[in-house]
Amino acid sequence: MALSLPPIAETIHFVGSVCLPSTRSVYHRICTSLGTHIRRLPDGEPGKRSDFILWQRDVFKSHPSLLRASVSAPSRATDINLNIENFKLGPLEYDTHAISSYRIFCTLRDEGIILPGVRFQVCLPTPINILCNLIEQAYRPHVEPLYESALLDVIAKIQDNIPAHDLAIQFDCPSEFAFLEGVASVPVDWFAPIKEGLIERVVRIASAVHDSVELGFHLCYGDFDHKHFVEPTDTAIMVDFANSIKSSLSRHINWIHMPVPKGRTDALYFAPLEHLDLGETELYLGLLHAEDEEGTRGSIQAANTYVPEFGVATECGLGRADSTEFEDVLSLIQKLLSGACGCSDQQ
Repeated sequence: MALSLPPIAETIHFVGSVCLPSTRSVYHRICTSLGTHIRRLPDGEPGKRSDFILWQRDVFKSHPSLLRASVSAPSRATDINLNIENFKLGPLEYDTHAISSYRIFCTLRDEGIILPGVRFQVCLPTPINILCNLIEQAYRPHVEPLYESALLDVIAKIQDNIPAHDLAIQFDCPSEFAFLEGVASVPVDWFAPIKEGLIERVVRIASAVHDSVELGFHLCYGDFDHKHFVEPTDTAIMVDFANSIKSSLSRHINWIHMPVPKGRTDALYFAPLEHLDLGETELYLGLLHAEDEEGTRGSIQAANTYVPEFGVATECGLGRADSTEFEDVLSLIQKLLSGACGCSDQQ
């Protein structure tokens, strides 16, 4: 018998970036392929945004001494030489890209390509990702409040220009998990304890999202060169992080996305999910792997033992995939939705 997917899996979550040349092509390809199975639609983060946060270096171009040589470079030993009162960030541009993409979204909805009820999804990295990947260690405590304030302004502008009933905001959290897993290449040395400080910062930013705007979190383990910065042993750290955010945040969380490494079809990986405090929150598991139908259906079966309803997604964005991989993922989704992958529904 074909595997009966959890009910929510009839909708597919796209994490953010997509390896297509334009926002219009992203919307058209996803919607013509999946139609009614999409609840939220990101713009694909084309162009300079395809490499996650690296394009944010431009925010600091007037102050190059703040910047690390590269994401992997060790921090320099440097004296602080920064007049905070006169320091000005460049534009973050997340708001301008979102507003521009929303116009395309509305046009394609008017043309019938995007169906009514689908929300426009904006994906934003939390400030810790910019600070710890781009900024020299000595400057991070001083830059943090400035960047956080600028991101709050961006969120406000997005919400001022896009109707709440059309909008969904997702926060991307890879650096948080590098620190929680103890594998970050740079230390957090301006706040402690680390976990509590990370939660506090995520909650502070997420609290700026209006109650009528949908809110989600991408709990990320990285995807540079299609590799994680560490392979998660199981979902325990993600479950704890998600539960901590939920208990600290005064508003509803609409969805949480968690990655599933390729080949994890074992109960060990998914067992902590039974402790996830979901309530009405949607869970999306990133278990869609190109050219791996067998592993995908094995992961679905294993997860279904511990959580009765979940949607499916890729582990991370698809901006660094090639067109063959992207099309293979779409084909895999179609097979899952049609029950054509030959999965057994016996537990």
